[in-house]
Amino acid sequence: MFHKEGHKIIFFTLVFLVALFLLIDGFIAQRWLQTLLEITLLIFFLLILQFFRNPKRYTKINDNQVLAPVDGKVVVIEEVFEKEYFNDKRLQVSVFMSPINVHVTRYPIGGKIVFSKYHPGKYLVAWHPKASEENERTTVVVENMTYGKVLYRQIAGALAKRIVNYAKENSKVIQGADSGFIKFGSRVDLFLPLDTNIKVKLNQKVRGGESIIAEVS
Repeated sequence: MFHKEGHKIIFFTLVFLVALFLLIDGFIAQRWLQTLLEITLLIFFLLILQFFRNPKRYTKINDNQVLAPVDGKVVVIEEVFEKEYFNDKRLQVSVFMSPINVHVTRYPIGGKIVFSKYHPGKYLVAWHPKASEENERTTVVVENMTYGKVLYRQIAGALAKRIVNYAKENSKVIQGADSGFIKFGSRVDLFLPLDTNIKVKLNQKVRGGESIIAEVS
């Protein structure tokens, strides 16, 4: 199953590759070179397919828990001052996605979207300390009655040139549901209440919509 954000890219890539295959067969006489080029093109197409894959996830909905919004590796767990929305101290948990990870973004909690904003910006490498404030990004805040407000931020990286965000203010969302997509390497930051019980460790790999990031204390 492939994410809808990849349908056009997959289609046009396939058309382009078919044209290249015809050119290779028509203009390159050496069979070994034909085979090498065709294998290279097939590998490229397989990489495109794996990037836009959208595997089924089995979310156990729980208003007491914050789930991983994306697949990847936990690279930050620290107390910070969040100055865009809360203007106070929060626990930040950041998940870095490499180009081979699934890049679907999922709602970490269910509830009502109270804030959703896009920011143009730079394309620093996703693990750069200032990426959360200077890179192209979207900020979304979801509120539910049990956990309160959770902010997550999609951040573009050096390779990620487009962030897709489906979150609309005042809409109701379901934990683990598709909330967007980030094309190529990037990261997502979570900002949680200080009394949150963090359930992950640095360098731990997580799965979006399934891995538990934190619980209500």
